[in-house]
Amino acid sequence: MAIITESAMPFQDGETWFRVTTPDDAVPGALPLVVLHGGPGMAHDYLRNLAELADQTGRTVVHHDQFGCGRSSHRPDAPAEFWTPQLFVDEYAALVEHLGLGEHHVLGQSWGGMLGAEIAVRQPVGLRSLAICNSPASMQLWVEGAAELRAELPADVQDALTRHEADGTVQDPEYLAATEVFYERHVCRVVPMPQDFVDSEAQMEAEPTVYHTMNGPNEFHVVGTLRDWTVIDRLDRVTVPTLVVAGEHDEATPATWTPFVDRIADVRQHVFPGASHCSHLEQPEEFRRVIAAFLADHDDQLTG
Repeated sequence: MAIITESAMPFQDGETWFRVTTPDDAVPGALPLVVLHGGPGMAHDYLRNLAELADQTGRTVVHHDQFGCGRSSHRPDAPAEFWTPQLFVDEYAALVEHLGLGEHHVLGQSWGGMLGAEIAVRQPVGLRSLAICNSPASMQLWVEGAAELRAELPADVQDALTRHEADGTVQDPEYLAATEVFYERHVCRVVPMPQDFVDSEAQMEAEPTVYHTMNGPNEFHVVGTLRDWTVIDRLDRVTVPTLVVAGEHDEATPATWTPFVDRIADVRQHVFPGASHCSHLEQPEEFRRVIAAFLADHDDQLTG
């Protein structure tokens, strides 16, 4: 069985909490995997099942709660301009150095994949590969994709969403219920929602500074500081092998992630039939199989 250790490192004026899963039987040459969660501000909980890659592949798996959420330091009074992609790029670099990881892989899900792209375009020493999971290459494409998916919702659900957004009443029970209809189609098609997802969402709702500041009140009403974010014009700087995955019913529609495929030199793609945004929760074994195969292809040469 894998060994799990939890600790924290100094970061900014607080600390970043992390969790390291070390396989009982490490495979020579199997490089560590750093997992980047979404949101921003959703914490690592909903990605906990990726720790099973430790025993499955014989590699160390690192999770952390990004600054401002989960078990890391919170800064509810920080100005909006504090919460930038660069903050989380710096946090990743500090974590890699703190743990002495050396060469490693990065997997990012949703916002984590956006962050992974931000990291990769900077070409950090030690990054061996990147897996971008269920992520857009720009928020404009994300918003356009969300509009297309909303147009397919029942008329009464669309009406409730539009009306409450216009009135600024996005905490109204009717609006929240309409949001759930979208989530059950395009965020996670497992009903009821898996407990790991519930845990991530609960901590975000308890202290939503990062999510509300950078994103907005939910997955498809993007009014935060990331609304103009794009990495498309920088993707030619990604030099590591990259895997792009999504679900068939993903809120990250094909148009949102196609720029990764078109503009990264060494790239492959995989779509999970029947899955949506949380493909790793909906089809966990198949998801880990696809990721494990990609990682093995780009491990140290000792693995063959």
